[in-house]
Amino acid sequence: MARSALTRSEPAAAAGPERAAPAADAHPADAVLARARAAMDAYAAEIRAGGQARIDEAVTALAWSIYRPDRALSLAEAAVAVTGIGNVPSKVVKNQRKTFGTLRDLLRVRSTGVIEELPERGLVKWAKPVGVVAAVTPSTNPSATPVNKAMMAVKGGNAIVIAPPPSAWAASLPAVDAMRSELVRIGLPADLVQILPQPITREATARLMEASDLVVCTGSQKNVKQAYASGKPALGVGLGNAPVIIDSSADLADAAHKIMQSKTFDNATSCSSENALVVVADVYDRAIRALEAAGGYMATPEERGRILERLWVGGQLNRAVIGQGPEALVDTFALGPEARGCKFVMATETGIGKAFPLSGEKLSLVLTVYRARDFDDAKSIVREILAYQGRGHSCGIHTRDMAHARALAEEIDVVRVLVNQAHTFGNGGGYDNGLPFTLTMGCGTWQGNAFSDNLNWRHFVNVTHLVTTIPEDRPSEEDLFGAYWAKYGR
Repeated sequence: MARSALTRSEPAAAAGPERAAPAADAHPADAVLARARAAMDAYAAEIRAGGQARIDEAVTALAWSIYRPDRALSLAEAAVAVTGIGNVPSKVVKNQRKTFGTLRDLLRVRSTGVIEELPERGLVKWAKPVGVVAAVTPSTNPSATPVNKAMMAVKGGNAIVIAPPPSAWAASLPAVDAMRSELVRIGLPADLVQILPQPITREATARLMEASDLVVCTGSQKNVKQAYASGKPALGVGLGNAPVIIDSSADLADAAHKIMQSKTFDNATSCSSENALVVVADVYDRAIRALEAAGGYMATPEERGRILERLWVGGQLNRAVIGQGPEALVDTFALGPEARGCKFVMATETGIGKAFPLSGEKLSLVLTVYRARDFDDAKSIVREILAYQGRGHSCGIHTRDMAHARALAEEIDVVRVLVNQAHTFGNGGGYDNGLPFTLTMGCGTWQGNAFSDNLNWRHFVNVTHLVTTIPEDRPSEEDLFGAYWAKYGR
């Protein structure tokens, strides 16, 4: 792509009242935060005058900054050119689909003033901003994630500062510039959305976290741990490693098609991408044929050995295949001529754990396949995979038997269990499921996260409760202790 696409192509104008400039020797993050707080003051005045409608204009402006077709394309091109991860068509879809879905969710809710009244309980709830948000974003989504988080933060009346990894800064910059330009266009302070200036260092990101009011971290577990250690409220996410069951009653062609769509999207860079299939034995051979018909290639035992040798280099995932297309896998793993033209590569596995690296997250078009004796065995395999890596994140099942789907939800400790869905698309919210659209997915305490939900606007507001008296609701001792006394005595 043209070099100009990676530089500031649009004005990053500032608006709103200015506060005293930080001292000359202040950290760069301090200056950014001072501008963010000044912008929040100006935004608060706009909200007082225009109410929810003014907030929703701001959110829509941020959405349009990346949804606009020319920008969706240029930002996708910048993401791939800078990071070398994923592919442009998928990132265009991500820039538009995630943004459109998130905008749908946000425009349907109130986020300022009174957001709920419960007269029977004597409660009225007011939403208020949390403050300046420090948003750590990943190299896999250098434009979509910053915009997604900014929309939610601004919906709550907040300002946000994006802290991308050094490898993705030049791809996140034009996304931030586009958001700032749209804010100025509608008369709002550009500094509601900023990016941490170069050089991006761990120390600079830590300073930003420590001085902000809320940290929202999507990315490496090292960054998540740093967010938790910042001393500020932090919403970090966990590692993905989604296992998906193909059950005896599954529509095999439909399951294979959805798995192919999901696994190949953006070259499997999503944390929600299927990393393992657990196929019940009585449909195993037919399921593999369906997956091959959908574009999968099953590695031979010899090829599987080369995958194990070359997918990891020095204990780290090989950058020659991370987020790359199938041609890179065919070449790197020296796959046979039958693999040419495939969409993804399958490799069988029987073990789980550190000694069996195929049981973990691969961030590539390699899909691990397990054979399960029956549904109960499949559940056990899924449980073990998640215990090793991806605890709390998600799993899925292709089945016609909802009792099996409900059993999976009841017995597996994950935040999301998807039924008959392309995992990558459904896990972060879909038009045909009820999850909020997001690019940031909490894994609950199972993976050390503070939330077990898809990140959404409610994580970006504080709530004040007005509490008035109601008719006394005091049960008798007999009402509360009667059953206990009758069974065990007083």
